[in-house]
Amino acid sequence: MDLKLLRSLLSSKIDPVLEHYGTNNLASILVVIYGEEPIIVMTEKPKHLKFHAGEISFPGGKFDPSDSDLLETALRETREEIGLRISKNQVIGQLAPVVTLNSGFMILPFVSIVDKITSLSANSEVENILHIPLKSFLKTMADDQNPTHNRIQEMYTFEYQNKIIWGASARILKQIVNRLNS
Repeated sequence: MDLKLLRSLLSSKIDPVLEHYGTNNLASILVVIYGEEPIIVMTEKPKHLKFHAGEISFPGGKFDPSDSDLLETALRETREEIGLRISKNQVIGQLAPVVTLNSGFMILPFVSIVDKITSLSANSEVENILHIPLKSFLKTMADDQNPTHNRIQEMYTFEYQNKIIWGASARILKQIVNRLNS
C-alpha cells in the first residue's frame, strides 16, 4: 500500500457544507496520512475533558461561525490541536458524515495524504499525538463488543498499543477500510 494508491482510492468530491443539520452540533475532522509506509495521525484526548475524555480521535472540532465551511474548521482545528498546517489543496476528499453518540455532533471527515509532515506539537486539547502504521492498524478492526458503548447498527473497534479506538473514529476508519477493499 503506497501513497499513490491511497490517493486514488480515497480521492472524492469535496462538499464542505452540511445544509440540513443547522450549525449547533456540526464538527469536522482531518484524516492525515503520510509517509512511504503510510502512517495515519490520531490524537489522544486528555482524561479531564467533559466530552470524549481519554478517547482516541482525529484532529478536528466544532464548527465556528467565523469558519467559512467545515473544511476550514478541520484545517483550523488541526493547526490548533497538533500544529500541522494543511492547505485546502492538500485535501483530496471526504468521507460520509458520522454522528457522535455521546455528544450528538455530526462530523464531516476530510482526507489529506501528504508525502511527509513536520514535527507536531500538541495543545491543551490533546494528551498525545499518535503516528500509527496504517496497514497493520486497519487489520485490527473488530466488531465492538463493549456493552457500555451506545449501540447503533454498525459499531467497530480498532486497536493500537493496547488503546481501543471506537465510536465515530472507528466508523470513520471503517469507511477507509471499505474504500481500500473496493
